[in-house]
Amino acid sequence: MQSLEAELEQARGLSVSELADAIESIGFECTRCGACCTAETNDDGADSDADAETTEAHTATVFPDEVRTLLEGAEEDFDDEPRELAADGATADEWRDVARPMPYGLAEGEDGHLVGETFEWALQTTACGDCVFYEEDEQGVGGCVAHEDRPLICRTYPFSVALAGTSQPMGEAVDEEGLVRAHECEGLGRDISRADAEDLAAALKERAVRELEEAIGVRDNYEPASPASDGVVVHDSEGAKRPDGTPVEE
Repeated sequence: MQSLEAELEQARGLSVSELADAIESIGFECTRCGACCTAETNDDGADSDADAETTEAHTATVFPDEVRTLLEGAEEDFDDEPRELAADGATADEWRDVARPMPYGLAEGEDGHLVGETFEWALQTTACGDCVFYEEDEQGVGGCVAHEDRPLICRTYPFSVALAGTSQPMGEAVDEEGLVRAHECEGLGRDISRADAEDLAAALKERAVRELEEAIGVRDNYEPASPASDGVVVHDSEGAKRPDGTPVEE
């Protein structure tokens, strides 16, 4: 297995043109169905209707600087018309209104609250499990209210690059090398212009580079924390943080 540094060099050397070729070969156009922004309902095959379906909250990784960008954008919007983003109806003026600790690796403590260490941030969700930035108009057409500031994982969905250290590349291979993957999405197979394919490919390359840079930063800055007493600790490339984004004091 290559080191993260070697994978990073490979990501930096990715050809935007070749990535665009792969994207163009399958085609894509967002239909604004909202499936990638909302909670996922899974059929567990249970006997009763009440137990047959479970809901899994929307989960999308976000980098620390992307959280700050989303916060800055929300604050600018508040000057005109405040948006309600947090599950409790509060406006998004704090870190935790935009991001939450990635749930993977966390467990429920004795008091019912989550405890443990995790290594990524996820976009915050509503009480229904949808992304806090997702809205539907009167016709039921979905959209992102922070579209211009949306994270790279949202800009590149449903595509990902399969390199070690990148964010769980899933889905079917698009190219012969299996480097570009396409997740399940109803927008796949639709015509895409070369210009749009290249824009998407450039964002896809940037995301792969950023994910590997983040992974290296997390590895280099990691120091074991004490989640039993501190609750949840998130380790990102900037160091250990609490769920509100503040650094864990030594």
